[in-house]
Amino acid sequence: MFFASFADLSISPAEFRARALHWANQFACCAYYESNGLTYPQDPFRQLLAVRATAEPVPRTLDELRSWLTQPATGPRCGLLTYDLKNEIEALTSANADALGWPALHFFEPEIWLEWQPGGVKIHGPADTLAAILYTPVPPAPVPAGLTMRPRMPKTAYLAAVDAVREDILNGEVYELNLCQEFYAENVTLNPATTFLQLLAASPTPFAGFYKWADRYLLCASPERFLAQRGRQLISQPIKGTVRRGTTPAEDQQLREQLRHDEKEQAENLMIVDLVRNDLARVAEPGSVQVPELFGLYPFRHVWQMISTVLARRRAEADFVDTLRAAFPMGSMTGAPKVRAMQLIEQYEHTRRGLYSGSIGVVWPNGDFDLNVVIRSLQYRAGIGYLSFEVGSAITYDSDPEREYEECLLKGRALLEVLGAAVEQQ
Repeated sequence: MFFASFADLSISPAEFRARALHWANQFACCAYYESNGLTYPQDPFRQLLAVRATAEPVPRTLDELRSWLTQPATGPRCGLLTYDLKNEIEALTSANADALGWPALHFFEPEIWLEWQPGGVKIHGPADTLAAILYTPVPPAPVPAGLTMRPRMPKTAYLAAVDAVREDILNGEVYELNLCQEFYAENVTLNPATTFLQLLAASPTPFAGFYKWADRYLLCASPERFLAQRGRQLISQPIKGTVRRGTTPAEDQQLREQLRHDEKEQAENLMIVDLVRNDLARVAEPGSVQVPELFGLYPFRHVWQMISTVLARRRAEADFVDTLRAAFPMGSMTGAPKVRAMQLIEQYEHTRRGLYSGSIGVVWPNGDFDLNVVIRSLQYRAGIGYLSFEVGSAITYDSDPEREYEECLLKGRALLEVLGAAVEQQ
């Protein structure tokens, strides 16, 4: 292990990051986590990059994960949890289209990893790692190719699904349901590392990440934390409530206040907060679940978001896998009640979610962990040129189908801008 000071390098920190990411992309498996220098309640992701020469998915199940995590480790374990891990946690299935083919879960212990610190980066690896990074070329950003992203679910089908969910709510099936849709393109040639850096420039967020497994890539600009643990304190910060940013300071403040007082958005947020409280209570000490912030408003490049924070103290006998079984998948991406919402999601959506609305993150040797929510993300399978992103919104009885569709497009705006793409007209 050694420390490389940015003051001693001949390139800027931004150039070092770009070279490090392209260097990491040469490995079969890599993970990168980025906060973009943003402040966030309970702190954002720690900036680190980890690589491994093999991509074999070990462990493959939650029970294997529990056993694997009991083995000694000197550094972080990096990994992903797909939404379809729900099928191991509950009696559920997934049968919709899946062109990406992620494993249900994947964790790896890195052979080399870098941890950014003030003024430089700590490199855990061979002495020649720094030279290998510095000599890695960074290709120029490509000219946007004028892609057209096709909807897996036609707009008419999406609007009909919103109405069907509203009927389900009227009939008492659910209180709220997060309905998502996929936009995709085929035979696409993409430089994932370059595109990810462009995405960070267009949409800096506190829980961004880049994950490579074999020829699959996640390029994630997530604003949302799913769950973290520090000591025995659990932290969940669900997002529910979105409005666009204004084009002038006055309009921006007006939209912020509009979101603050929007009863529908507050109702959505409160229902998910209650769901998270109930989830965490399954592994928490009695009476330890708290909500120190409800309906917090936070600005991002394209949107204002309503964010709440739920804290709990984990029981001593509950481990990481117990916590996942209690809380995954995150309620902000399902609805309430969770199991029935997930059954209806499978019925109404046309795409198997896979890593979208799953999570990427890090587990540290002392048991602390930090996991995001995979939203505002591109997914790419290089071997077949398949490019995809998904977007969604929370449906309540008061939902207007056209407004929900527009919210989906708003959430995809940064992704489309980076790709120089448009949504196929319907």
